[in-house]
Amino acid sequence: MQITPPFGYKEIVALHKNNRVKLPAPGVVPAFCSDLNAIPISYSEFSPACRDYPLVFTSGDKGKTYAPVAVLGLSNGENLFLANGAWDRNVYLPAYVRRYPFCMARIKVKKAEQADRLICVEKAYLDDQGETLFDAEGKALPKWEPIEKLLQEYEADLERSREMSGILADYALLEPFAMQAQTKAGAAMNLTGMYRVEEKKLAVLNAAQHKNLIKKGVMGRIYAHLISLDNFARLLDRKVNRTAGAT
Repeated sequence: MQITPPFGYKEIVALHKNNRVKLPAPGVVPAFCSDLNAIPISYSEFSPACRDYPLVFTSGDKGKTYAPVAVLGLSNGENLFLANGAWDRNVYLPAYVRRYPFCMARIKVKKAEQADRLICVEKAYLDDQGETLFDAEGKALPKWEPIEKLLQEYEADLERSREMSGILADYALLEPFAMQAQTKAGAAMNLTGMYRVEEKKLAVLNAAQHKNLIKKGVMGRIYAHLISLDNFARLLDRKVNRTAGAT
């Protein structure tokens, strides 16, 4: 059996009911967050996330498939929402971070990907002095129940994200774009590899396509995404303020 870890995780193993897990302290985020300038966002997160982050689409296969992400920085390896190992408490914390060190992983048996997902944990967090998550009979303790709920709901939400991204691609609504900015100090920034919904193309969709976007809840996500693009200006402000604070 081969387990494929999500981005940022090092070595994950299946979670067993007799495992003890060292849970992160409140407010502590995984180390990989310090090097991220974008993080995955799921279907239900568009509403809370659009208030704080620019939400865009990316593609790792030259436009065959797309995935939504929240932009965290204006250069590679820059997370403007992280300071001293802690995420800004005044903004929405993405579920991708909140679920750590747990995840639901895709597994392969004899190179064939299985339909079911396996609840896993970062191996480094297994600790004999850690938290017990199940009782002696294998029943979930109160501490595990909200974690499992988050994992289950997030995994289902990712499926809705994939469906939404597939619809946007099928309707040819996504276009590549770049963000260029210059700080007062004269530093130039250029973000590429992003896609956005081309708003004028919405007007030429047929009635059935419009109905499907509304029925699937995609139309609301489209406008949350478009409104969120104004947050690039707020990102630049964060960049400028951080640079000024460092001098």
